Amino acid sequence: MNSELLQALDILEKEKGISKDILFEAIENSLVTACKNHFGKAENVVVEMDRESGDFQCYYEKTVVETEEEVEDDCVQITLEDAKAISKKAKVGDVIKVAVNSKEFGRIATTNAKNVILQKIREEERASIFHLYSGKEKEVVTGIVQRYVGKNVSINLGKADALLTESEMVPGETFKPTERVKVFILSVSDTSKGPRITVSRSHPDMVKRLFEEEVTEIKDGTVEIKSIAREAGSRTKMAVYSNDPDVDPVGACVGQNGARVNAVVDELQNEKIDIVEWDENPGNFIQNALSPAKIVAVFADPEERTAKVVVPDYQLSLAIGKEGQNARLAAKLTNFKIDIKSETQAKDAPGFRYEDYLDDEDGDEDYEGEYDEEVVDEVEEVEETSEDEE
Repeated sequence: MNSELLQALDILEKEKGISKDILFEAIENSLVTACKNHFGKAENVVVEMDRESGDFQCYYEKTVVETEEEVEDDCVQITLEDAKAISKKAKVGDVIKVAVNSKEFGRIATTNAKNVILQKIREEERASIFHLYSGKEKEVVTGIVQRYVGKNVSINLGKADALLTESEMVPGETFKPTERVKVFILSVSDTSKGPRITVSRSHPDMVKRLFEEEVTEIKDGTVEIKSIAREAGSRTKMAVYSNDPDVDPVGACVGQNGARVNAVVDELQNEKIDIVEWDENPGNFIQNALSPAKIVAVFADPEERTAKVVVPDYQLSLAIGKEGQNARLAAKLTNFKIDIKSETQAKDAPGFRYEDYLDDEDGDEDYEGEYDEEVVDEVEEVEETSEDEE
């Protein structure tokens, strides 16, 4: 039994993830190649390899002819006399097996056979790695920082290296060699040099995957992440919805004493995360998305995907956010173009009348959302006073 060969194949199968059957086929093909290099032909070469013992047989299938003069090619034909030396039952026209002694192969034939095996191993290793990581596409994995390649970072994922490009990094984030870091597998492509894996730290779906790891309710489908808007390194807004009326989706994501959301925040280098409740009513959803600002009224047009929002004067800056970030993320989260005005601005703006928000009794079908009743009462009193003065 060829125990050393079998042991080597077992090691390759475990370390490289290559099937032992494929390795046996590679050895068989290498022997055929060696025969071709040594004898000049390999069309009628047969290699049989025992998968259990590792023993193999290599032979030519030759046709028996009567005399030496009839032999046109000694690689495919054999005289009756020589055939009987192998098998006494041989007769003209039979096909008999003529063993090939692999020890007679020259240096070139042996080298070529070895190269065939190595090439097959490399191809299968690349294919194995490609299938492994293509199955993890759009998932979060942990890698070890190797080195900077220009402004990009090479990260080892275990069996392959991935590239974190500058455009997929969080602005201002830096890494040290051997540092462990979580990354989002953006794409896996098969190239002639092996799988090319591109990862990201700034993709919005990375936040989604991190919450799936931390929140059991998201993993089992009780809570759904409906949409995410992210400005990497600064702030993320996430809309969640519960399929169980007894489960608070926001509370489930925040966790006890904020444990769950803090675990994600720590991984994202203290990036702020706002978690709001998703609502099928666009007006309510927009109101939630503009949190923590208080909203007086929302007028949403689902067909045009536009919305007009009125906020108290003192809440205008909070609703818009620093450099417009809160409004910008809310627009991305809801996929609505949002126009925010204070109460004072709304009164004076042409075509931006309070009647749009207050006269819901008129049957305005475009109205979506809720309004602050106390503020509405104040507005109505102002309008009544104006009419009396007139």
